[in-house]
Amino acid sequence: MTAWETGMFEMLVSIVIPCYNSEATIRKVVEMVMEEFRKIEKYDCEFVLVNDCSKDKTFEEIRSLAKDYPEVHGINLMRNFGQHNALMAAMNYAKGDYVLGMDDDMQTHPSQIHKLIGKMEEGYDLVYGCYPKKKNSFLKNFSSKLNEVSSRILLNRPKEIVSSNFWMITRAVRDEVIKYTSYNPYVDGIFYRTTHNIGNVEVEHFKREVGTSNYTLKKLIRLWLAYWNYSVIPLRISSVLGGVSACGGFLAALVIIIHKILNPDITVGWSSTICIMVVFFGLVLMVLGIIGEYLGKMILSLNNTPQYIIRETVNLKKKEDKG
Repeated sequence: MTAWETGMFEMLVSIVIPCYNSEATIRKVVEMVMEEFRKIEKYDCEFVLVNDCSKDKTFEEIRSLAKDYPEVHGINLMRNFGQHNALMAAMNYAKGDYVLGMDDDMQTHPSQIHKLIGKMEEGYDLVYGCYPKKKNSFLKNFSSKLNEVSSRILLNRPKEIVSSNFWMITRAVRDEVIKYTSYNPYVDGIFYRTTHNIGNVEVEHFKREVGTSNYTLKKLIRLWLAYWNYSVIPLRISSVLGGVSACGGFLAALVIIIHKILNPDITVGWSSTICIMVVFFGLVLMVLGIIGEYLGKMILSLNNTPQYIIRETVNLKKKEDKG
């Protein structure tokens, strides 16, 4: 019987990991995390590993880990739902006093976990590990920068806070997060709605050991659009643009009328009229697109589009799917 099972530790940390094509790395991640927790007094860990419909034998590896270690719990999703949906599935099963979010590719390295725990002990509800030097591709670095700016504007993220995939939250925050049932979650947005008692701690960023990032440009855009679930600012921006455009059009028409009165022989330009029409029609279509995005999300939510669907679990009792 392990120390975790006998309750000898004062604090349990649930490590939640969304897994996608991580057959070659997930065992190493789990065993390195276990080794790290052996060095940290008064803490032990459990794992909730979610296979997001991988194309390789990731779930077979998770099943093997669960057989070897009783503190490893596995969830197999019926189809690919995405990283944040997988995290929501995992958090619904997490039992720890703290919940730690990690990647499955060794970039969020187990050797840095003690830094997040140390920062949490200062009394924060949420701590992000931030990277002085990132070892990502240009596309991933660019999207991270866009995320920093967008999340500050759209999600009301505190200006001094830097977010990442390496985070730790209290059980109280986790309890609030799992109340969210929409089909398109963005966990950082839910965190910011729950608390602003957030800290940062510098951690080392490691290179991916196997393969390349699973985030394509299409997936990154879809993730960015998930911000709109937590903000009406795009609608406000479209309203402002519409007002500015209307004022601009009115002033332009006024100028043309005055010029025509002062100089009746002046010829009204066809090309300038077309340019103005193109600009205004473009703005109208953009505003309609923004409104359509919100309406589409509302329809999908009203249709009870599931947040995730669980095919099977290992070392866990299956709950009702979120939808």
